[in-house]
Amino acid sequence: MASDTSTLSPPEHDKERAGIQSVEVGFALLDVLAQAPGPLMLRDLAAAAQMSAAKAHRYLVSFQRLGLVVQDSTSTRYELGPATLRLGLATLSRLDAVKLARERLPALIEATGHTTALAVWGNRGPTLVHWQETPLAAPVSLRLGDVMPLLSSATGRCFAAFHHHGGGSDKAAPMIEQELAQARKLGRKDLPSTPAQLEAMNAETRQQGLGRVVNVLLPGISGWCAPVFDADGHLVLGVVSLGSSATLDTEWDGPIAQRLRQFAQQLSADLGWRGH
Repeated sequence: MASDTSTLSPPEHDKERAGIQSVEVGFALLDVLAQAPGPLMLRDLAAAAQMSAAKAHRYLVSFQRLGLVVQDSTSTRYELGPATLRLGLATLSRLDAVKLARERLPALIEATGHTTALAVWGNRGPTLVHWQETPLAAPVSLRLGDVMPLLSSATGRCFAAFHHHGGGSDKAAPMIEQELAQARKLGRKDLPSTPAQLEAMNAETRQQGLGRVVNVLLPGISGWCAPVFDADGHLVLGVVSLGSSATLDTEWDGPIAQRLRQFAQQLSADLGWRGH
């Protein structure tokens, strides 16, 4: 009778499962290094990854051979190696902010119940590149390709406040000057008309992390816009939520504002942004 070899060696699929688990365990060390402010001693790195120093050392030896980790010969501290940089740059080069945002919008729309749009900086200013209405959306005369004013729209206010992050500051300045002059000419009290008022509006937008308008651009319509940044801190996208002023919560600390901030912050983090 043939002997039962199943008791001598695990099935092949068990070996595969163990191998994958080993990779996951080792990745914990890389994750700790990625989040650390600087190089770490072995004992600190192992403790943060919740494993023994001896176990961590074995992984680190292999990671060093692969270029994923380097060790300073003087301080003996460990840091991420050149291979992780190559992997990171390759990943970032393939990320598409608009594509990532569009894939996640259905969950945001379901959570807020309001029309959502995406805007990027175009040749003539903040431009709507995606538009998704809810079944009960209030009619809004905005469509794809529309360029949003910088002072009277939530989208524009978002880009105006954060353009120093790379959203086209050189082109924004003359646009803003033109809109300030127009506001003065029309005697608009709901828009900034002087540099001081503009800076006050931008300061509030930056402090709150959102652009907001209430019955400014369109009668009876209010809107929000949250900034999304890439790995270099450049403003690459605005996430817009708008609807009837009667139903859209416009409080800075309300549920709509909080969800938009969370959505934009997570998307920014996934694009490599490490800011706050």
